[in-house]
Amino acid sequence: MVYIIVGAVLFLLIIWIIASYNGFVRLKNSIEEAFSTMDVYLKKRYDLIPNLVETVKGYASHEKETLERVMAARNMAASAKTMDERVEGENMLAGTLKTLFAVAEAYPDLKANTSFLELQGELRRIEDEIANSRKYYNAVVKTYNTKREVFPSVIIAGLFRFEKKPLFEVSAEEQRENVKVQF
Repeated sequence: MVYIIVGAVLFLLIIWIIASYNGFVRLKNSIEEAFSTMDVYLKKRYDLIPNLVETVKGYASHEKETLERVMAARNMAASAKTMDERVEGENMLAGTLKTLFAVAEAYPDLKANTSFLELQGELRRIEDEIANSRKYYNAVVKTYNTKREVFPSVIIAGLFRFEKKPLFEVSAEEQRENVKVQF
């Protein structure tokens, strides 16, 4: 009788370990899928930014420093190797794009330019898609990290080295600052 009870407990323990491990694998794959989806939208944004910068250059050529910062931030974000580098680059890019649009507001001819308006509209649509994909990514990461930290799943996470995943956060100070435009 004791052997049956011990065998049943071991069997249930093995089933729980397998189910818990598989749950982590499913969540890890969902995180990778969510990040890849977001990456597609980020790539679209990276491809659009040079066109936008070139259009602004024609009207606001003396805003060279702003345009250079936008392109530098775009290049940094596009060449990021890790998730943390990507988040940092995206935060910098978001700040420089706000500055670019603030500069554009000061040029009535630019604001009336059809190409600029189309590019700006396309960028807004892409930004909305990026925001939605960030929400989805962060939701999956939250589920994964919560599972990783709660008992008894924390045991499996430690045994199989399931590391904490970073949320895709925008730095609070960069997003809350007012854009300064000086002439």
